[in-house]
Amino acid sequence: MTDIRFLLVRRVPDRPSPLLREVVSRLRRRGHTVSGAIVEDVLLPADPRAVDDDVMFLLKSHTETALSHAAALHARGARVFNPYPACAAAQDKVLANQRLAAAGVRVPETWVTGSPGTCRHLLDDGPLVVKPVRGHRGAGVHVVRTPRQLDRLPDPGGPVVVQRHVDGPGHDLKVYVVGSRVWAVRKPFDATSFTRPGEPVPVTAEVEDLARRVGRVSGLDLFGIDVIEGPDGPTVVDLNYFPGYKGCEEVAGPMADHVHRIAVGDLAPPPLPPLSPAPHAPARGPALVPAGSR
Repeated sequence: MTDIRFLLVRRVPDRPSPLLREVVSRLRRRGHTVSGAIVEDVLLPADPRAVDDDVMFLLKSHTETALSHAAALHARGARVFNPYPACAAAQDKVLANQRLAAAGVRVPETWVTGSPGTCRHLLDDGPLVVKPVRGHRGAGVHVVRTPRQLDRLPDPGGPVVVQRHVDGPGHDLKVYVVGSRVWAVRKPFDATSFTRPGEPVPVTAEVEDLARRVGRVSGLDLFGIDVIEGPDGPTVVDLNYFPGYKGCEEVAGPMADHVHRIAVGDLAPPPLPPLSPAPHAPARGPALVPAGSR
């Protein structure tokens, strides 16, 4: 069987994931050797040796260290799941937004800039959401409604995505996918909401179709999307590879089965589609570059 190695991130709170513990137990019962490590806690070779075909890495962490190591493994021909190029594209919110828009997925009007102050004129048309281009876990996300709030934003220390705020019911719809299976939970968004489970809700046909389209265009098998149920319909405001699936019921079995089938070659990871041009509304002013907005 396969030597499966999880590339993990430190959880908040810092304790093992019950879901992953069950997945690991099921994989071991199928005969796989399974191990894992928090990437920041080990010394990693910058140029790893070639890896045997019977080894597969599962990229669970979204940190820069983990992505760099996954890139090196991918360059050496190692099996990384989800595939490294798909994870790297999902982590870059500009590229992810452009891919989704190109596939006809409804996303907010989006720009990218290194200076949040340049989007002041966009507030004339309503509130904005400002977040890091490569952020995760809700870190650095700000809803800006006034120029005064914009002026008080902390220095982002890097490029940010600026999105038109989508009015919704006051909570996010978190949609989670494992292969062909789809789950959904609802919960309010705040800086610590990623640590708490949501309330499971039925998956509508519209949301299931949306999730499948995102899977096809992203090249991901294990992923989640944050959806705002806005006045124009479900709008995808974020995409994450290998999320925590908090609040979802009976995920361990389908996840272990899917990873097993990938590991033994019964399933092939989905291809990463080529990026096609996406229509967008032009930005007003030269300081902002539209990022595949619809």
